[in-house]
Amino acid sequence: MSSPVCVLTGATGGIGRAIALRLAKEGWRLLLVGRNVKQLAALQLECGNDAEYFQADLSNSESRDDLAKFAQQIGGATLLINNAGVNVMQGFSEISEQQIDHLLNINLHVPIKLCQLFLPQVTRNKGTIVNIGSSFGSIGYPYQTLYCASKFGLRGMTEALARELSHSDVKVLYLAPRATDTAINSPQVRAMNKELGNTMDPPEKVADALIDLIKSKKRRRFIGFPETLFARINGAFPSLVDNAIAKQLPKIKSFFAN
Repeated sequence: MSSPVCVLTGATGGIGRAIALRLAKEGWRLLLVGRNVKQLAALQLECGNDAEYFQADLSNSESRDDLAKFAQQIGGATLLINNAGVNVMQGFSEISEQQIDHLLNINLHVPIKLCQLFLPQVTRNKGTIVNIGSSFGSIGYPYQTLYCASKFGLRGMTEALARELSHSDVKVLYLAPRATDTAINSPQVRAMNKELGNTMDPPEKVADALIDLIKSKKRRRFIGFPETLFARINGAFPSLVDNAIAKQLPKIKSFFAN
């Protein structure tokens, strides 16, 4: 009971599972959050005695409130990791209004609301909030308009909140993986990445980077080359990235043609 509590959303996904197992080795008491009870229970067993799980639909305000109450009962969150996310890669004109609402809610609105909800607990425990973003939170990419919108927003929110709380004992961090070998990537996306020569990192690499970030004095970390370089160039000289991606566009389109 003396171990600090980490609330981890999206715990049963590829990155979430890797993060959970890594944090368990670091001695954290885990509160694993997800929607699939069987997967949560299995992960709890893997993580050991200091792990508990909480089934929740985080798009529901009552579920979020119940999660916060449960976390408080077991000591309060010292670490909140907003990892849950979804993606759809397709042409902008083909995206439905329902898809827009769902993706922006899960990837952007829910993390913002959880940051606000858990901030009192994290503040009391002089803890840390980590928002899991993406290299597409810095680089606008064709057929990823919604995902980019959500991750650009999350990066901006994280940066603003970190600066707002810079004189407090709370750290607010941003971790940006590149393409990762998880189920969030459809067969089309995997084929496209292979054709373009894009590296897909194992989830364990993301988990290791998260641990390094938490232990460092940095506020943000971007994973992988050349994606990290592209993010920097895109911020300073976006036209250079425009031209580079324009050369890839015919290949990208070929995977999503009707």
